[in-house]
Amino acid sequence: MSLPENGAPWPPPHLSTLYREIAINDAWYSGDRKRLADVYRTEQQRRRDGRRRLWARHRHPQHDKEDARLHIPLAGDIASASAELLFSEPLALTVTDSATQDRLDALAEAGGLANTLLEAAEVSAALGGAFLRVTWDTALVARPLLTVMHPDRAVPDFSYGMLRAVTFWRELPGGDSSTVWRHLERHERGRIVHALYQGTADRIGTRVPLTEHPDVAGLVDSLDAEGDTISTGIDALTAAYVPNIKPNRRHRGSPFGRSDYDAPLHDLMDSLDETWSSWMRDIRLARARLIVPDAYLRDHGPGRGASFDDDREIWRGLAIPPTEQGAGITLSQFAIRVAEHQSTSDAIVRQAVQSAGYSAATFGMEDQTAVTATEVKARSRKSMTTRGVKARYWAPGLGDILHAQLMLDRRLFTPSLVVERPRVVFGDSVSEDPTSVAQTLSLLTQAQAVSVDTRVRILHPDWDDTAVQAEVDRILTETGQAVPDPMQAGTLD
Repeated sequence: MSLPENGAPWPPPHLSTLYREIAINDAWYSGDRKRLADVYRTEQQRRRDGRRRLWARHRHPQHDKEDARLHIPLAGDIASASAELLFSEPLALTVTDSATQDRLDALAEAGGLANTLLEAAEVSAALGGAFLRVTWDTALVARPLLTVMHPDRAVPDFSYGMLRAVTFWRELPGGDSSTVWRHLERHERGRIVHALYQGTADRIGTRVPLTEHPDVAGLVDSLDAEGDTISTGIDALTAAYVPNIKPNRRHRGSPFGRSDYDAPLHDLMDSLDETWSSWMRDIRLARARLIVPDAYLRDHGPGRGASFDDDREIWRGLAIPPTEQGAGITLSQFAIRVAEHQSTSDAIVRQAVQSAGYSAATFGMEDQTAVTATEVKARSRKSMTTRGVKARYWAPGLGDILHAQLMLDRRLFTPSLVVERPRVVFGDSVSEDPTSVAQTLSLLTQAQAVSVDTRVRILHPDWDDTAVQAEVDRILTETGQAVPDPMQAGTLD
């Protein structure tokens, strides 16, 4: 779609179902109890078993401050685990031209690419996908900027499953109960179109000049003479979409990815919160309480009530027959069902993370005595498989957006740059234990099974040939092995 016509429904009707599903996943991802309660008051109030969801139960207004429902942020843990599995180790981004490689490394370091990708991967796992956008601000910094855009603030155009154009939108401050200001930023091949609309909560309203709102008025100086457009000067799209994983089981054939919560995990996460809320209720009810007769209470005078001082050590005896009911103090303390609640919550978490595509060991639910990377990978095989699948979805989109970033960099900041599409290689998700590596190299050396060059490459797999050769020369010199062969040196006849 192009920019919307005046008065069109907003968000676009064809995305309304997707946006509602994202809103539910976003509520779980946020960990905000109020947002969970708000979203379930109108959507999917009952679980598949017919029970009303914990977060759909209506509370009396006077009891809102005493809401005893407990939320366990399992959804956030799943999303962060997914991001860490993908990008905890640095990516290998390579090009053939050395000057371009240096510039690519500089852009990645200066722009905090590793942190940007961690953010994008976490959003993608929670909401089903993420957009990467390249833009620039010459007054701010002399390099293109790579940013993350969320899927519920994007209206994409796909063709054969490939992103052809996308419109990012945001609500601007300054509106009131009847007015909503929206800034739309449409990315097409070779250009970016900016538009400002004054509308309502469910209508895009009327398109007005950018100068009507201070937050976007500064864009006017960058626009082309033809209108609200900025020419990028490159034959590429300055945005890319990365699906979390496919297919989207709720919308078969859809180009959108699916969230890790779309197993679905909503019922399981709701049950986990209900289990922990019940556990905490047991603890509250099990607090020791004393039941005392009225005669034990201290009268504070007419209209001022009475109280019992449980810290008082000396009491005067009361003239009450010992056999009379209620004559003494009764201790009330209930048992806490620890084992039952613990086993239930553990079983729910295990099922939830398994359905999301991960191993229980990834969430610390297995014996963690393994010391080698091989053993860790064996215990986390399901997580490693999911990581591998997600990495294959990330590589094409990441290569495309980095290519666009280099093209923009050549046009705006580095005219002599030789542009080529970077090759993206994901690092090992589990670093080898240094002790294990040292023992392996020691055994191989004793067996005279590897050369010094091979040992250096095993220890430093990220080094290039020049760095490896320099390290080999230093080792040979220090160990006295750097003696030239007289036969090769030509000193003998």
